[in-house]
Amino acid sequence: MGRKSIVMYHLICWAILGVGVMSTWGEDRLINPSYLEMFVDDLVDMPKLKGFDIVNGLPVSKTLKIGMFHKKWKFHRDIPSTPVFAYGTYKDTATVPGPTIETRHGIDTYVKWQNHLPSKHILPWDPTIPTATPTTKKGIPTVVHLHGNIGEPESDGHADAWFTARFQERGPTWTKKTYHYYNNQQPGNLWYHDHAMGLTRINLLAGLIGAYITRHPEIEAPLELPYGDEFDRPLIVFDRSFRTNGSLFMNSTGNNPSIHPQWQPEYFGDAIIVNGKAWPRMIVRRRKYRFRIINASNARFFKFFFTNGLRFIFVGSDSVYIERPVMLNEILLAPSEIADVIVDFSESKSNSTILANDAPYPYPSGDPVNGANSKVMKFVIKEQTEDDKGRVPDKLIKYPSPDLSSASATRYIAMYEYTSDIDEPTHLYLNGKSFEEPVTEIPKVGTSEVWNVINLTEDNHPLHIHLGLFVVLDQTELVNVDEFRNCMKKINDAIKCQISKYARGKNMEVLEHEKGWKNVYKMTPGFVTKILVRFSYIHSNASYVFDATAEPGYVYHCHILDHEDNVMMRPLKFIK
Repeated sequence: MGRKSIVMYHLICWAILGVGVMSTWGEDRLINPSYLEMFVDDLVDMPKLKGFDIVNGLPVSKTLKIGMFHKKWKFHRDIPSTPVFAYGTYKDTATVPGPTIETRHGIDTYVKWQNHLPSKHILPWDPTIPTATPTTKKGIPTVVHLHGNIGEPESDGHADAWFTARFQERGPTWTKKTYHYYNNQQPGNLWYHDHAMGLTRINLLAGLIGAYITRHPEIEAPLELPYGDEFDRPLIVFDRSFRTNGSLFMNSTGNNPSIHPQWQPEYFGDAIIVNGKAWPRMIVRRRKYRFRIINASNARFFKFFFTNGLRFIFVGSDSVYIERPVMLNEILLAPSEIADVIVDFSESKSNSTILANDAPYPYPSGDPVNGANSKVMKFVIKEQTEDDKGRVPDKLIKYPSPDLSSASATRYIAMYEYTSDIDEPTHLYLNGKSFEEPVTEIPKVGTSEVWNVINLTEDNHPLHIHLGLFVVLDQTELVNVDEFRNCMKKINDAIKCQISKYARGKNMEVLEHEKGWKNVYKMTPGFVTKILVRFSYIHSNASYVFDATAEPGYVYHCHILDHEDNVMMRPLKFIK
């Protein structure tokens, strides 16, 4: 089934059956989410792990031991416990999402990531796409990537640096058991997740995700934003589908089964999950709260808004504060994007509101959301307004503006989708190259580059660049896009295809809250998006405290996980 047909198939079956479950392929019976009561489970605050110790009143480095475990997790009061893969210090305390790791700027954190997973996966996987495969065919490969981290390549979670339980088998670029996170970058929000070659989409679906926060008290305390466990909360949002026995459902039949027996171009779940609970509720006071919202979906975009008209005060995008807060009625987040927002519930005229979603799927031209995936969570607001010491200053943190004159190179990065005879996607590439082909992007450490990202597909692709932060400079529509696409698919050279002849349509304005430094951005279909990528710290002129030229290097890729796995990802290496 294609990217839209699986969604329509579910809806048709539910309409025919008119009951709380539906029949699918043989033994599969899916829960109809419209028969699940929303807002019955309380929002979970994930366990917290400090990535540092306090000795004699000062923070010092710490080593954490975090495992990946096969266990059961309760996503909803009325859904049976679900087999999952979960991060945690012990199996009994492992959670989905995993514990929130809190670190201090400039204080090193070490993590011993340990794989305790079984030999067989709980979800179907496709061996016809490039995949981490142990020679013994036993053990589930995993490797952890800290998304948004500015750190050494040996600890970046390279897709081929995977390992199985007890390190019995290791991928070709595996380097070390203990990862070193320097935490020497700007304060902000990151998240960690699996990154194993060809298995990223199913390892994340199984539950291998978690939040990571880097704090800089000297810089952040004067801002006086809401703080403390009650008023400063990560919200990790994703979508899942379930069978009636509670197990996760992922379609096991590919859209081109004769080519890829399992792979589908996008995964969309029927239930919206926040911090491990389907459509949870949260009781809040009439005061300001800070929410660090992470879109951890495989492919679903979210356009968040409040049903009672409350607004978001946007203070940070991905891993970086913006210069000034921006008031927003809605926020569009692609997979892997992070919105750092303040919500003032004292402004509410009602005693409750629903955080809702109306982003089509696939985005932007897919199906409209229905009742189940149009709701995210409910906030129950206490009646009494209280004294609120939290504030939102007029200015946040200013980082150096992008300097085009500092760009040492200009590159063209084209996004391609290839289809079968039945016009169904078979694979996606960046610059028309597979991941295994020799590296072509080799920047010099400490420099900036201009990348012109050309989206020749019909999907919006969130581009993520490991190590690099970037600023969006311009978004220009392509005219006669079919003509330009045909040329690019023949010779794969933007200059020879005369891109200047085609990149002369309307300009799309960069939204105010997205004008700062980003590590992922939504690449609009049929547009050329010009970005300035910085391969150094943005908050200082200091050199990296690690060797960025070491093996195995880095990668850049689309963060729709089903695209990344097949294989919209390319290597990225550095020279001095």
